[in-house]
Amino acid sequence: MTLREIIKTLDCRVVAGNADLDAKVKTGCGCDLMSDVLAFIKPGAMLLTGLNNPQVVRTAEMAEIKIVCFVRGKEPGQELITLARESGITLLTTSLPLFEACGKLYMNGLNGLSSYNE
Repeated sequence: MTLREIIKTLDCRVVAGNADLDAKVKTGCGCDLMSDVLAFIKPGAMLLTGLNNPQVVRTAEMAEIKIVCFVRGKEPGQELITLARESGITLLTTSLPLFEACGKLYMNGLNGLSSYNE
C-alpha cells in the first residue's frame, strides 16, 4: 500500500512529516510494547500504536520505521512532533482503535510481518 492509501483507509491526519504520499509501505505492526517492536518489526514497516510518548519515536528511529500512526485519537505532543521531524519520521493519527486499524489495513492489502518479503 502507499502512504496515501493508508491515510485514506484509516481516515488519518498527518501530524508531522513530509513523507512522499506515493511511497510504498511494505508491512504494518500494531503494538504498544516497544520491546516487541524492536524484536519483531522489519525495516520499511509502519507502526500503529496507542502509546504516546518519546519512547515511540526513539524506538522507530532504532528500528528504521518511517511512519508511526497513533490510534484511538491519540494526539502526540510538541516534544514528539519535534523528535519525529528531527528524525524524518511521519506521524499520523486516526480515531480508530488499534484492532480495527490493523484489520482495515490488512483487508486492503498491507501485509503483516508473517508474510513480509524484503
